[in-house]
Amino acid sequence: MLRRVYIDVLAQFHAGRVRPVSLTLADGRRYVIDRITDVRRAPSESGGAGLRYTCVILERQVALYFDEWENVWWYDGRK
Repeated sequence: MLRRVYIDVLAQFHAGRVRPVSLTLADGRRYVIDRITDVRRAPSESGGAGLRYTCVILERQVALYFDEWENVWWYDGRK
């Protein structure tokens, strides 16, 4: 089963759109987002839904979620 892992995200806001630039994990490691391949409203495997940003970080595809109501970012992590 997966769980929500909340993260800090540095994002750019331009013309009403949000674009994540980098993320920082709880242990302090920071990763730059190389590119965003897709953005859509979608459910997460850990429950709930939000804007899903399909990103490429260090040549790996990662799904980041943004909850517009709570203003939080997360990814689906293992328990």
